[in-house]
Amino acid sequence: MANPTGFKEFARELPPKAAPQERIAHNREFVGTYSENQLTKQAARCMDCGIPFCHSGCPLGNIIPEFNDAVREQDWENAYQILSATNNFPEFTGRICPAPCEAACVLSIHSSPVAIEEIEKHIIEIAFSKGYVQPTSPVLKSDKTVAVVGSGPAGLAAAAQLAKAGHTVTVFERDDRPGGLLRYGIPDFKLDKWVIDRRIRLLEEDGISFRCNTEIGRDIPAADLTRDFDAVVLAGGASVPRDLPITGRELPGIHFAMDYLTQHNRRVSELAVDDEAIWMEGQDVVVIGSGDTGSDCVGTANRQGARTVTQFALMNQPGNERPAHTPWPAEPHIFRSSSSHEEGCQRYWGINTKAFLGDENGQLRALLVSDVTWETDVLGRRLRFEEVSDSDREIPCQRVLLALGFTGPRIEGLLTELGVDLDQRGNVLADESAFVTNQPTIFVAGDMRRGQSLVVWAISEGREAARQVDVFLTGKTALPSKNAVGMFA
Repeated sequence: MANPTGFKEFARELPPKAAPQERIAHNREFVGTYSENQLTKQAARCMDCGIPFCHSGCPLGNIIPEFNDAVREQDWENAYQILSATNNFPEFTGRICPAPCEAACVLSIHSSPVAIEEIEKHIIEIAFSKGYVQPTSPVLKSDKTVAVVGSGPAGLAAAAQLAKAGHTVTVFERDDRPGGLLRYGIPDFKLDKWVIDRRIRLLEEDGISFRCNTEIGRDIPAADLTRDFDAVVLAGGASVPRDLPITGRELPGIHFAMDYLTQHNRRVSELAVDDEAIWMEGQDVVVIGSGDTGSDCVGTANRQGARTVTQFALMNQPGNERPAHTPWPAEPHIFRSSSSHEEGCQRYWGINTKAFLGDENGQLRALLVSDVTWETDVLGRRLRFEEVSDSDREIPCQRVLLALGFTGPRIEGLLTELGVDLDQRGNVLADESAFVTNQPTIFVAGDMRRGQSLVVWAISEGREAARQVDVFLTGKTALPSKNAVGMFA
């Protein structure tokens, strides 16, 4: 590390963003880029810790101090090689990852962490511009075939690694284009779809075949997979949304968040929308759920011209300081505002939705809500809530978006036909390290195995599952493991 005092000399800075009123007029990405001088200064803030906790904070085990130093030296090719050794898709994580690595940064104990996520995005975009990103599959292929079901981040990562190992990979996707949640769940203003298309073209150059508009268990019998392929990787995600079955749920104007986001993403890509149109112009919109999906709904509703946007959270508002139950280097549960919140949103905390209320014409007119208080343990962790007496009131609205997360994968069809076991939460049961199900040729990765999680975890799961598939097919593997950071195990 040539600049041991960089973290003292340079403050954390993020690239500029377009003003809220400017960016809600379109659906494109609105975060700018560093100048070369700014980028090298931000990389120079890395302390090159003796024990780099950012490694453990990152589910991929990214080798962060090393690529920061390469950026500081403007050695772009080396920075790309270091980053791509552990992360197949830095252009995705550099845009939409909540950056648990930054929460684990040693500098964050007493200051602001290194801007790892932005540095990562800059590395990959510079690498693309300089032509460093090329197909990686070997010339000599194995005679093994693998089917990957699902083309979200877990499926794409598994496919990329298996192609790198020399196997012939076919990815099955039920939607009309590959990308899964990346394409139809993440708004374009966070992840422009040309970014996905660019990566898909590279994967196709690696010899990976994509079969879209193909749902296993409906369009193709699941038995065909185990008959025609040497191994199968299930990466279908957790696609069943959590509902809110309270009085008035049948009223029109109440939608699952992912149905709404998918429609909007299709419109932005100028694709047909088959279902009932969900459009928020001139409406009072309430988003129930305080996670990233709820935030995406807020930003999308503002872009559609909603009259008002309100977001509910059942939990109490978190504090600004790291709580006792999430000590460093764990990801802290603290108050955060997203770029979508900056664009206009009334946020309510500690509020329970009790009923959807309709008017005389059977249309949604309001929500019946009450305030709640939480009982916590000695570490501040929430145990249960109670309603505050005499706090019932109505919140007017004509549209509600349910962003309450997902309960697990769809069981009917694919999973039923394959005969894979499920765990107590309804996810596909698999060995924690081998990623294999009760069916010896069937592996599983991502949200379908671990439940709803982050894109970076999905990529990690896909990589680790691919490694185990390679061992199953050949008896050995040269694919890297996150359990050996910086090394090929």
